[in-house]
Amino acid sequence: MKLANIQMTSEEARVEKKNILTEVSDYYTQKLAEHGRTAKGVDWNGVESQTLRFQQLCKLIQAPSFSIIDLGCGYGALLEYLDNLYTEFSYLGVDISEAMIESAKSRFQNSKNAEFIAASEPQRLVDYCVASGIFNVRLERSEDEWASYLLNTLDVMDKSCTKGFAFNCLTSYSDEPFKRDYLYYADPGWLFDICKRKYSHNVALLHDYNLYEFTLIVRKAN
Repeated sequence: MKLANIQMTSEEARVEKKNILTEVSDYYTQKLAEHGRTAKGVDWNGVESQTLRFQQLCKLIQAPSFSIIDLGCGYGALLEYLDNLYTEFSYLGVDISEAMIESAKSRFQNSKNAEFIAASEPQRLVDYCVASGIFNVRLERSEDEWASYLLNTLDVMDKSCTKGFAFNCLTSYSDEPFKRDYLYYADPGWLFDICKRKYSHNVALLHDYNLYEFTLIVRKAN
């Protein structure tokens, strides 16, 4: 996959990113309003597939105690998953939808190891950074526009962690009759190559868990 050779000034790029984030925020805010704090409220089909995604992403974690950023945290479903597995960790949930953040804060108001902020980028350095589903819904954006946004976001994730990051994408190997024109289907080989060349020699591509998607795990050298 090749991106179009479009030259933008830094200000144009900033405005473009802001426009994309506004569109995505509006989309997910509407989903939350329609379905509440459920898997469908963050545009997943159900809890079972949502949990399966968390299982893949959390293969990144290789320590009994850690700090983690959940980029695109929604109403905090990953925090609940982590709470059932680990006892010593700190969690920062980041989401561009203020409605999602308010919902998460209300849900976990008594949690002492978690914080939620409305932002596009985390201003904190942690052990791990994960993102589930944030690269799927491109709406009216072209594939080149969305791919550029995706790559910029990977840079943000990389700068936010010391031990590694993980994310998932819908796969370009999805059956054609089931594809939707407002969704983004990434080439797993293309992204694997970028992660391998740019971020770390230690990259795992998981494409064997029975969903039309894949997970990439990028582990940094000690």
